[in-house]
Amino acid sequence: MKCATFLLVLLATVSAVATSDLVIFSDPSYTARYQTMIAELRCPKCQNQNLADSNSPISQDLRAEVHRLLELGMTNTEIEQYLTARYSDFILYRPQVNNSTYLLWLAPIVILLIGMFIVVGLSRRRASDFQEQPATSQTDRRRLADLLNDGNK
Repeated sequence: MKCATFLLVLLATVSAVATSDLVIFSDPSYTARYQTMIAELRCPKCQNQNLADSNSPISQDLRAEVHRLLELGMTNTEIEQYLTARYSDFILYRPQVNNSTYLLWLAPIVILLIGMFIVVGLSRRRASDFQEQPATSQTDRRRLADLLNDGNK
């Protein structure tokens, strides 16, 4: 009885792992567009996975929605606009440059420039510190020579 239960559980898990989404389109050209779209759209729940890689329920729903919109004859841009209107620019891996995303696009450049100014400033300060070494006086040189001569005796 235990062996039969084990085999039944094993069979159920193998069949669960083997399932995958089979998407059939009325036009074969939609298949490539579908694959591209779900690879470029981000899962709202998983945050760093695209719709193709995520198994969350919302990703499954969004894949079905992309399928439906493709079958309606919408372009990729129209589908992106439709989903952006509902899920914001976050759903796009490459958000468009607009008023709400300027900070997202400009922040890396600003941080890089600030870092460059800091590095240049520190290197100039260090170079000026090496150049401004105080000159030793004649008295200090004589004392140093005397100390060195005393140590050699």
